[in-house]
Amino acid sequence: MTNFVEELRWRGMLHDIMPNTEEKLNEGMTSGYIGFDPTADSLHVGHLTQIMTLIHFQNAGHKPFALVGGATGMVGDPSGKSDERNLQTEEMIEHNLKGMKRQLAKFLKFEEGGNGAVMVNNADWFKDMNLFTFIRDVGKHITVNYMMAKDSVKRRLEGDSGLSFTEFCYQLIQGYDFYYLWKNNNCLVQMGGSDQWGNIVTGTELIRRKDGGTAYAITTQLIKKADGTKFGKTEKGAVWLDPEKTSPYKFYQFWLNATDDDVKKWIRIFTLKTQAEIEALETEHNAAPHLRILQKALAEDITIKTHSVEALETAIKTSEFLFGNGTLEFLKSLSAKQVLEMFEGIPQFKIAKSELSAGIDAATLLAEKAKVFASKGETKKLIQGGGVSVNKEKIADATQVFNSENLINDQFIVVQKGKKNYFLLIAE
Repeated sequence: MTNFVEELRWRGMLHDIMPNTEEKLNEGMTSGYIGFDPTADSLHVGHLTQIMTLIHFQNAGHKPFALVGGATGMVGDPSGKSDERNLQTEEMIEHNLKGMKRQLAKFLKFEEGGNGAVMVNNADWFKDMNLFTFIRDVGKHITVNYMMAKDSVKRRLEGDSGLSFTEFCYQLIQGYDFYYLWKNNNCLVQMGGSDQWGNIVTGTELIRRKDGGTAYAITTQLIKKADGTKFGKTEKGAVWLDPEKTSPYKFYQFWLNATDDDVKKWIRIFTLKTQAEIEALETEHNAAPHLRILQKALAEDITIKTHSVEALETAIKTSEFLFGNGTLEFLKSLSAKQVLEMFEGIPQFKIAKSELSAGIDAATLLAEKAKVFASKGETKKLIQGGGVSVNKEKIADATQVFNSENLINDQFIVVQKGKKNYFLLIAE
């Protein structure tokens, strides 16, 4: 056993903790849980703080439960929300749960006995409960006054959108989750983000009022970027853990692009590196910030944990190709889907494969067929100045002919203006 709370504390993760929780955890192996809402078929980096909390919980010798909200996902949590979200069908939620289960299994050790992780679905205990049973066995123990006092409820009641009865009941439903797991699985601790404190405490209160029992609560800091923008969001939207939604390369780049202020916090939260290892990396980073040592260490660690060593190697080679001295051989090793993901956001032009078979000179190809450059005159000028490369080779003459043999994977031609301005030609 190690001190779980102290681990969260030095990593800067701890926010609120109920009195006597740390002492209880230090007595021996304890079961605790965190709930995950199945609003999509993939978790995203915003969930990683809670995933890391469960990893630290298990590594400290405790037994983690991951609750996936098959029932609560059909209701909607008002915490931190300004509007009521669209409710999902049972089929949508079931699809989402399968994706989440696959991802959680990469981070936690799900094994029989001991402190092996357990996954539970609150639909299992809510599906056969009717309204009258719920209001008799749960509702009568928590007053409306108590529920109205919660900040998340107050904010919504004072806002323009108001609060539906459905969402108002959410804290009772989550409170019953805690009661059920306390009663049936000896789960003594519920954990979550700081925005969940009100819901978690409702659970401890229900346990106390209904059965006279004792339960505990811990919340972690909500992660924010130093510039005030939302963590886990980019211009393209959420950064997902599913490689089909966010490629490992883009996932890797998200962490690699962290600012120095952010990375010093994030490397503590999102890796399992020890305090001594992190401090050594910080010393190295501070001596040569331009090498981005902390960013690389964080990006490599979390990409391997979320995806694989092979995915990390591909992400690094992709970065080298786009920003360094990567080879054409690497590009040829990728699938068409991977190439398109790699060049997402980069100007793309469609050209007819039939026209290429006869051969097209560089000036015509880049100014007329693909319109990479404004005119043949501009194209010739750039080529003469040594500023244009095709498939990583500089063009020396605007009359140089390109044909189907120049296609990478029988589909692509990569054009560069200077070192960093890319254009992708797609032959169809």
